[in-house]
Amino acid sequence: MTMHLQKAIESLKKQILNLGKMVEQNVHKALQSVETSNVALAQEVIDGDTEVDLVEVEVEEECLKILALHQPVATDLRFIVAVLKINNDLERIGDLAVNIASRARKLGALTIPAHTSIDFQGAESKIRDMLRKSLEALVNLDEDLAKWVWSADSQVDDINRSVHHQVIKAIREHPEDVERLILLLSVSRNLERIGDHSTNIAEDILYMIRGEIVRHSKVD
Repeated sequence: MTMHLQKAIESLKKQILNLGKMVEQNVHKALQSVETSNVALAQEVIDGDTEVDLVEVEVEEECLKILALHQPVATDLRFIVAVLKINNDLERIGDLAVNIASRARKLGALTIPAHTSIDFQGAESKIRDMLRKSLEALVNLDEDLAKWVWSADSQVDDINRSVHHQVIKAIREHPEDVERLILLLSVSRNLERIGDHSTNIAEDILYMIRGEIVRHSKVD
């Protein structure tokens, strides 16, 4: 690796980690806005998505510039390809955080008292862990952390199915809560999608480390 390519890759790593931190913070704020019915915090997430989009474009342009100027091969090429894919997943997670914040605004505007509650079974904490650990795995090229994120996705899927069943039952018992319950179901679905994208990031990190595509296969 030439000195110029090494500097370019180090700079790119800082950019993608910066984007990851921005997205992680927006997810945290979005979930907090749901839990506390904080409409102002939800709006902060929605307004902040523009910056996420701008950084995502900058990262993509930097990847393309490195490919054009340095023509990396082997490990360096895998890193650039993985960053391009991770960049896209982070941008989508940012969009999903906005979706959750939008639901928080609507939940905050409801005036009818809640007659039932939905148990998210720690989904919020699990999702934050998945996203944070996927970024840690990227920083440290940690295969074990990437595999942990990959395996945690099935737990989030199970929680989402449980929430779905709870909502159906609650709507039957308290139809007056239907609007609120549908919004909470949407929050759960968006959380599940964030888990999917965090898993995609973990798979790309495993590709970066191993040089093999693990998507659609069992990770050992």
